[in-house]
Amino acid sequence: MTQETKIVVTNRLHDEVKARLEEHGEVDMNPSVEPWSAQELGARLQSASAMMGFMTDSVDEAMLRHAPELKIIACALKGYDSFDVPACSEQGVWVSIVPDLLTAPTAELALGLAISLARHVRAGDALIRSGAFKGWRSQLFGTGLAGSTVAVIGLGMVGGAIVDRLAGFGCGKILGVDPQAKHPRAQPTTLSKALRDADFVFVAAPLTGSSRHLLSTPELAQSKAGQFIINVGRGSVVDELALIHALQSGRIGGYAADVFECEDWALHDRPAAIAPELLAIANTLFTPHLGSAVSKVRLAIENRAADNIIAVLEGRVPPDAINEPLALGETAEL
Repeated sequence: MTQETKIVVTNRLHDEVKARLEEHGEVDMNPSVEPWSAQELGARLQSASAMMGFMTDSVDEAMLRHAPELKIIACALKGYDSFDVPACSEQGVWVSIVPDLLTAPTAELALGLAISLARHVRAGDALIRSGAFKGWRSQLFGTGLAGSTVAVIGLGMVGGAIVDRLAGFGCGKILGVDPQAKHPRAQPTTLSKALRDADFVFVAAPLTGSSRHLLSTPELAQSKAGQFIINVGRGSVVDELALIHALQSGRIGGYAADVFECEDWALHDRPAAIAPELLAIANTLFTPHLGSAVSKVRLAIENRAADNIIAVLEGRVPPDAINEPLALGETAEL
């Protein structure tokens, strides 16, 4: 590759991944954990041949129009709703994702959140740290997965992995909600029936036009009293404002989440931050998008995204492409 080849990377990389990319061009990497603004990203893409994107990024048609040399956006993530894939295809830009490496750690975290929420781990930790703990007392009784009815909304790779892991906890029944997919260990059912029957509800659905606020006021109103909801899919699948009222009324027993509405960058009407009212509710448990935050997993994700960039810069089809650019025959070998 020539010196003119520029690879924009919007987050810090492991040294070994950065070195791999530097063999194919100049790496313009964001050295901070804080994301670039849309304006800064757009300016850097104007002369870029490739981009490695992360959860904090969003690329739309207007940005692509000013990036004539861009050949690929390699997303170092699975969910790509913040990237305008049809516009990329029209502009002759490949889009690739990392389809599978995030699955196991996200499913593990989902079960950890569920157990911690239902067993009052947050309140128990606070009690210990307060200095008031004097030994065992009859307090903080919670709920376990054993014998419970559990529903999983979204039976893609993450949802399926959650079901597989639930099988070892002695659940009374595992329900699956997904019109497009089934799982041999989950009894298929409708969303309304799952909400009426389940003690635990895991949200593992991607964000689409039809899934935004899939759980909102009408759905939460029919949920089983005391239900625990765990969201590791996308923040905006759950209507956080409706959830606040359901938690405050006692209809919902608790909510745990690793994802939030304010993170869904492509939605122009998304909230700017998590509502303080939600953060103030005691029976909640939150993690800052740690689903794939396992060191060896993150390294593998970066390497996989780099594989896709290198393939395109060498004139090959990226192995994890999710689109087919209109200029396919001119830009890559089949």
